[in-house]
Amino acid sequence: MSRALFDLTGRLALVTGSSQGIGLALAKGLAEAGARVVLNGRDPAKLAAAAATLAEAGIAAEQAPFDVTDPAAVEEAVGGIEARLGPIGILVANAGVMRRAPSAEMPPAMWREVLATNLDGVFWCCQAVGKRMIARGQGGKIVTICSVMSELGRPTIAPYAASKGALRMLTRTLCAEWARHGIQVNGIAPGYFATELTSALVEDPEFTAWLCRRVPAGRWGKLEELVGAAVFLASPASDFVNGHLLYVDGGMTAAL
Repeated sequence: MSRALFDLTGRLALVTGSSQGIGLALAKGLAEAGARVVLNGRDPAKLAAAAATLAEAGIAAEQAPFDVTDPAAVEEAVGGIEARLGPIGILVANAGVMRRAPSAEMPPAMWREVLATNLDGVFWCCQAVGKRMIARGQGGKIVTICSVMSELGRPTIAPYAASKGALRMLTRTLCAEWARHGIQVNGIAPGYFATELTSALVEDPEFTAWLCRRVPAGRWGKLEELVGAAVFLASPASDFVNGHLLYVDGGMTAAL
């Protein structure tokens, strides 16, 4: 019985921003739990390479190249996925970008780029998938990928922290609206994980030394350590968990 609570067999999962990094790792984990997965990214070539990587592991994944910042493209893509593959029962809204600059010198275009992807893009995807879940009346699972920066701040990442803080509240608000439809909307807040997005920090010995002192676990996170949280929030095991932000951060937000 307990294993069945985490079984995703027969569910269709769309994972945005899944051509690399956290998104690809989560797509792989959901597939290993039984879900059919649809990979998303803006670059068809990178998406095809990601699908080939999963194929090498025995996982067949569909591909849906579209830009999450374009609401019309999101609507068309989600409609097309459902027409071709069936209802999306799981959405992992993961697509995101990071840009760094001192706040006093932040170019308007940089601010808008980050907010457009990390916040607007998540909303367009949640809206397109969520309204279809509501219309079907069969519930669903939406998982937003937040951050420890939904809770903390650091210099030079104002748009990223602002977007992730806002995403925390978007997650709660969608719960408040959609829980009565049997839809669970929760977030995962990763700490510092070694990915393409953090490669500059991973390669910085001074930063890594600071991180190991700051995080109670004393190390960078491994991508596979995010999979359990995603499977939990996408599965029947979390049917009465809603509007929650699950920090997977080695204790970073728990300790000074």
